[in-house]
Amino acid sequence: MAASHALALALTFIWLGMVAAISFIEAPLKFQAPGITIPLGLGIGRLVFRALNTVEAVWAVAIVVALVVGSCWPTTALVAVGVAAAALVVQIVAIRPVLSRRTDAVLAAPDDVPVHRSHAHLWYVAFDLIKVASLITLGTSLILA
Repeated sequence: MAASHALALALTFIWLGMVAAISFIEAPLKFQAPGITIPLGLGIGRLVFRALNTVEAVWAVAIVVALVVGSCWPTTALVAVGVAAAALVVQIVAIRPVLSRRTDAVLAAPDDVPVHRSHAHLWYVAFDLIKVASLITLGTSLILA
């Protein structure tokens, strides 16, 4: 296995593990911790997801570089990394700003926390699911290549 192939494979599964652990385990559980208020949870979430998205962007670029440097990549892998990267871009450029405005409003007036959940959270989760499916596809296609 070429170094670029091994790097792309490792980064794919690290990225997948990060998204699964943070988005689907840490984020929902944080609000069940004793003493965590909605404003505190949102503040923590903002920091965690900013860091996650930054690392995800680095991993996406590194995987793309590995694919460019390597050769004979399956079409499935190329499409999967493109879909995962595009989902990440949508989250960072379109969804996170909406979530940030809502978080700003909650942090500015913690006593006026809206009762209903933001639809932007659901969109963020939907794009996380797209990333997860794409990363599983990418990793599988790299293993089988």
